[in-house]
Amino acid sequence: MRIPLLARPLLAACAPLLLSGCFHLFGGGGGGKADFKPPRRVDPQDVAVPEGYRIEVVATGLTYPTGVAFDGEGTPYVTESGYSYGEDFAPGRLLRVEKDGRLTEVAKGEHQPWTGVTWHQGAFYVAQGGEQGGGRIVRVTPGGLMTPLVSSLPSLGDHHTNGPVVGPDGALYFGVGTATNSGVVGPDNASMGWLKRNPAFHDVPCRDVTLAGVNYPSANPLALQSGQVHTGAFVPFGTETKPGQVIKGGMPCSGAVFRLVPEATTPELVAWGFRNPFGLAFAPNGRLYVTENGYDVRGSRPLFGAADWMWEVEPGGWYGFPDFAGGNPVDQEWFKVPGGEVPKRVLQEPPGTPPQPVAAFGVHSSSNRFDFSRNPDFGHVGEAFVAQFGDQAPDTGKTMAPVGFKVVRVDVSNGVIEDFVANKDKGSGGPASRLRKAGLERPIDARFEPSGRALYIVDFGVMLVKGKGDLRPFQQTGVLWRVTRATPEAKP
Repeated sequence: MRIPLLARPLLAACAPLLLSGCFHLFGGGGGGKADFKPPRRVDPQDVAVPEGYRIEVVATGLTYPTGVAFDGEGTPYVTESGYSYGEDFAPGRLLRVEKDGRLTEVAKGEHQPWTGVTWHQGAFYVAQGGEQGGGRIVRVTPGGLMTPLVSSLPSLGDHHTNGPVVGPDGALYFGVGTATNSGVVGPDNASMGWLKRNPAFHDVPCRDVTLAGVNYPSANPLALQSGQVHTGAFVPFGTETKPGQVIKGGMPCSGAVFRLVPEATTPELVAWGFRNPFGLAFAPNGRLYVTENGYDVRGSRPLFGAADWMWEVEPGGWYGFPDFAGGNPVDQEWFKVPGGEVPKRVLQEPPGTPPQPVAAFGVHSSSNRFDFSRNPDFGHVGEAFVAQFGDQAPDTGKTMAPVGFKVVRVDVSNGVIEDFVANKDKGSGGPASRLRKAGLERPIDARFEPSGRALYIVDFGVMLVKGKGDLRPFQQTGVLWRVTRATPEAKP
C-alpha cells in the first residue's frame, strides 16, 4: 500500500492498533510473541519479492549480524554485533563471507555491539557501539589489524554508536544514540542492564540547554530497600532539576550525527537532537539521510504513538529530542499514553526549530540501516531501501499486530513508502518464527554491492519478546540474503 507522508501522521497515531504497510486489523500482539526451537530453517520460497526479482540465501549461522560491506573485489563482509538486547554478550566480529557461504573471521573484539561497517580506500571502518567500554570507530585492515580512530563515545545506555558511512567529501559519518528513551533515566534502564553497570550515566546535550524543572517519580532499582526517587532530564538517575537550570553542552554528545575527516581523531558535530540515528546513507545527489528510531512507551517519561522517521540532514540542525517527535511537540494529546497524562516538555525553550521528516514509518517498526539504489539494472534509482527490524512489543509498547519485519523502499521526493521484501502471509504478518515458516526474521541492514545490481539484506535472527523486559535472542540464527533483478531490461 502506498502511504504518502501527509497522510501518515494520523496513521502513526493509530499505528499501535494497525499493521505497518497494508494495515490489516488483526489481533495477536507483536511479532516477537512466538515460540522457537533451534535450528532456524531458511527457505527463499517463503519470502515475497516484486515480480521480476528473486531472493536467495548467501550465508547462515550468523550470531546477531548488523551490517554488510564489500571489499575492492566485491566480496561481502559482515559484522556480528556481539550483543543483543536481552543482555546476551558475545565477541563482536568482522567476518568474510566466502563464495560457498562459509564464514572466515577477520577481526574480533570488545566494545559491543558492533553496529555496522563500511569499506573505504583499502580498509574497513567499523562502528563499535560501546554498551561496555564506550563507543568507538575503528579501522580494520583486511589482515585484521584494528586501530581505534575515535574512542569514549557516550554509548553506554539504550542506544549506541552507529554507522559509519563515507560521504562525498571522503569523511566518515556516524551516529550516536541517546542513553534513554526520552531524556530521563528510569527503571526501564535498569531492566535493560546498563543503569546498574553505570549508575551515573545520562544523556549529554550537544549545546547548552535550559530545563523546565520537570522531574519524574519512580521506584529505585538501585536501592536495597524499596523507595521512590525523582529524576529530571539530562542528569543522573535520582537527581532532581530546577526551572531555569542550565545543562552545559558537551562533546562528544548523545543523539547526534558526527563527521570524522581523514587523518583526524576528533569528530565534528553535523546535527543533533536525534533519539537514535541508526541508519545513515548518502543519496545519489550527495545529500545525507538518516533513519531515527522513535520513542517507546516505557520508562518514567513514556510517549505513545511516535513513529520512526527518515530525515534529510541539514548541517547544524536540531531535530527535536527530547521534546519533539517528527517535528511535532510532544505536549499534546497525540502522544499521551492511554490512561496517562499529556507529556510535559522538559526544556524551558527549544534550542532550535526542528524540520519536518522526509518519511514516517510504522510505530515501533524499528526502521534501521538502508541504502539508495543507483543502478537502472536494479531499478528504483534514487529510492531508499530500508531494513525494518520489527517491533519489540510489549517491551517498547503494545501493538495489535506485528509491525515491520521486512524491507521497504522510500521515495524521498514525496515520502511514499512501499513494501519491497516481506514474508508471504495472508494474515497479520511478522517474522518467520511467528508464522512458523522459513523466511525473514529481523532485517537490520539493506546494502547494495558496488555494482548496484544486488541488494544484500542482513537478518539479525530470532529475538523473541515474551513480556515487558523479557527479550530472548538466539545465537547462530542470523542470515545474509541477496535480492537481484531477474529481468533487468524491464526497468520500473
